[in-house]
Amino acid sequence: MDLRHTMKGRRVMATVAISMGLLLTVSGCGGGAGGDKPKAVPSSPQATKGGGDDGKQASPTASSDQVLAEVKGENGLVLAITSAKRDGGGFVTVEGTVTNNTDTLWVAADWRGDEKELARNGGSIAGASLIDQKGKKKYLILRDTSGRCLCTQFTGGVSQGQTTQWFAQFPAPPAGTNAVDFQVGSMPPASIEISEG
Repeated sequence: MDLRHTMKGRRVMATVAISMGLLLTVSGCGGGAGGDKPKAVPSSPQATKGGGDDGKQASPTASSDQVLAEVKGENGLVLAITSAKRDGGGFVTVEGTVTNNTDTLWVAADWRGDEKELARNGGSIAGASLIDQKGKKKYLILRDTSGRCLCTQFTGGVSQGQTTQWFAQFPAPPAGTNAVDFQVGSMPPASIEISEG
């Protein structure tokens, strides 16, 4: 008789445990009361224009498509500057593109600068500088401990008709100095405005 009562008790406990598990599962999937339903996002044109932004939405690629300055060199070489940002570490990162509209491979030989130390950078933008006309200062590209520039190296050159991206890092001018000229090689200077990063 004890064995029968023990077995019956175990079956009742197992039934109760299974029932509670099912009950919790069903209530978890059901979403509770009517107030917990997810809200639908309106898809009308009016809904996208609200919120005080006048319908303008930020695009993650908007800043990379913006051209701050563009200069043309001899034989159709085009240098574009798309970004010039002051970073918290005390430097300015300038980015852009170079388009080879010449009739031959372009290797950036005159862009690497005149310093002997920079010759090991090969075809690069190491000879670029930022010029603060107002403060009468010239900022050269930063270098690592090995003497290599913190800039793009155009390994293999840029083929005819191709566009490639580049970057260069400079010491930051003093706070409040944002208008500078970017100069590299025999390209004309490009006036740019440094933004806060």
